[in-house]
Amino acid sequence: MQAEMQQVKRTIRWLQGYAVLASIALVVLFVRNGSAEEDVLRARGLIIEDAAGRERILLGAPIPEAVNRVRTDTARLRELWGAQHPDIEAYMDSYEEYNHGTNGLVILNEDGFDRLVLGEETPDPHVGKRIAPSSGLVVHDRIGFERGGFGVLSREDSDYVALGLDSSRGEAISLIAFDAGMIGAYLNDGGDFMFLGKGPEGSMPYHDEPFLGLTFWRDGEVIHDLNVDEGN
Repeated sequence: MQAEMQQVKRTIRWLQGYAVLASIALVVLFVRNGSAEEDVLRARGLIIEDAAGRERILLGAPIPEAVNRVRTDTARLRELWGAQHPDIEAYMDSYEEYNHGTNGLVILNEDGFDRLVLGEETPDPHVGKRIAPSSGLVVHDRIGFERGGFGVLSREDSDYVALGLDSSRGEAISLIAFDAGMIGAYLNDGGDFMFLGKGPEGSMPYHDEPFLGLTFWRDGEVIHDLNVDEGN
């Protein structure tokens, strides 16, 4: 009986090895056939899972849907955010209008939250739609909220480049370069705001004239201004 069991185990091991080798051979054959025809592999999308079977990397044009992705699971979002939003249903109505996809790459953590996005027309932040479609790199915190990024935002008449770092209170540091002529750096912490840079007439809040210099705001009011273009 023991000898028969040993033989069965050897047979199973042999079959397992054969299955592995056959799988490798099929992959090689598939790649070689694709290479012989076009030298490329073509696919609409790809999902990479971790050892526990959780979707962790989404790649595609657009990225494929993933069961584990919190951002597109409105039932989980209602449960997670219900206590933070007095009118969660009104928020979710607007949230459904946000862009949640991209042509590119999304990396999820094990809980299903977006951690990194690289792509064309990156997803909108959880706090509202972008002012224009943005292509670039975005990083998120452990619960999926945007905490920084670099991108080119495109409108019909112009493009502009932005580099931003966010705190839990919102946009904290921004560097901007607009085709329309506004160039500078923002520092923002709640009601305290500072801008150093240059902008054309009407581009700066609280300033009707062209701006070149430094301005400080607090609680929606200018508390100090140094504008070398004022009166020109």
